[in-house]
Amino acid sequence: MFELILKVPEAAVEAVCDALDALDAQSVTVEDADAMTPAEQALFGEPDMPPPKAGWNQSRVVALFAQEVGAREAAVLLQAQDFFEGCVVLGVQPVPEQDWVRLTQSQFAPVEITSTFWIVPTWHEPPAVAREVIRLDPGLAFGTGTHPTTRMCLRWTARRDWAGQRVLDYGCGSGILAMGAARFGATDIVAVDIDPAAVESTRLNAQANRVTLMAGLPDLAQGEFELVLANILATPLKVLAPLLCAHVAPGGHLVLAGILSRQAGELTEAFAPWLVLTVADEEDGWVLMTAQRG
Repeated sequence: MFELILKVPEAAVEAVCDALDALDAQSVTVEDADAMTPAEQALFGEPDMPPPKAGWNQSRVVALFAQEVGAREAAVLLQAQDFFEGCVVLGVQPVPEQDWVRLTQSQFAPVEITSTFWIVPTWHEPPAVAREVIRLDPGLAFGTGTHPTTRMCLRWTARRDWAGQRVLDYGCGSGILAMGAARFGATDIVAVDIDPAAVESTRLNAQANRVTLMAGLPDLAQGEFELVLANILATPLKVLAPLLCAHVAPGGHLVLAGILSRQAGELTEAFAPWLVLTVADEEDGWVLMTAQRG
């Protein structure tokens, strides 16, 4: 594999990336060319919102090609285009051979939920202090315990006894929240998602953790539950408000995540006809919102 490395002004980033895609680049990444300097820019997009710009004032664009000749031909063709004005070809270089599996694994360490409850990849030994452990490797479905929304849901669940309780994990992803409820006593657990890959991931993870649950598409969720968990995003949560509230049993709890701090008011208003939401936790700009049916 070979990298074609370019320096591109903001106005040309989109056109250059489109051209690289047309020239059969296997991947294209855009970074701040001024990163780690006083000119570095904070540029990012939030959930449900597009990024504010296509690139930085000066972007470093890296295109990956299968062959060196493809990378060099792309560089020549780009330099002949009008939109390439102001851009610079920094070079073509081979991608160093690496053990990509080991490199990926090194990025995922055990995650502390509470002092005694940990999410641990299969290639690590659980910490000595861990009394409750979920074994989980990164995969296609969301939920490895590293994101604040997942950690807040798991922390909230871990502080209560769910023995004999019925639990619904709506938008289950990897099934991590369902398995968390099982670790703290829940025995009648339903996990649903609109993505069949997430359903299959949940089934496999539950089997690996010796957790008994039912996983399927959303129509599998029937009746009322003492605990309803939904870690999605604010917009779908607002749409799902009547459905989620209808699944909460008398005295039961609703736990919502995937909500930015600035969106808490919107969620409170959306759920007001059915339940009164309050902020139960906050981390890194995200909030956990909960309600209990009377």
